[in-house]
Amino acid sequence: MKVAYVFATDMAATYKLAKMILPQLEKNIHGAEVVGMMFFDDNLYVLRKGNPVGETLSKIAKEKNILLMVCDRCAIERGLAEGDYVHCGLGNIKPKDLVEGVQVGCFPQLYEALSKNPPDQVITL
Repeated sequence: MKVAYVFATDMAATYKLAKMILPQLEKNIHGAEVVGMMFFDDNLYVLRKGNPVGETLSKIAKEKNILLMVCDRCAIERGLAEGDYVHCGLGNIKPKDLVEGVQVGCFPQLYEALSKNPPDQVITL
């Protein structure tokens, strides 16, 4: 089964991803093929350059072809993207100070990216 995760609640990335999902992915025991992860609000901070969780996730995502995307508006608000709010949702906001491989976008970009390798289930944490 293919899954995509949406990290939308407080501490979803620092706890559920960092303490549960990521260790399972590292050991190849997660039980599902993860095809994508979308990060909202303060969950973006784990993807800053130098963050151990983000650096590990970046490496695993590259190896396993996992989409990593952050909300464009959330990233601009946190200084992790360059661009203007009027361009949110259009796909032309650029990442800043994020680990390698992270894309910045909104739902249109998420849907387009996942259409190449669609999940069977989307899980919001």
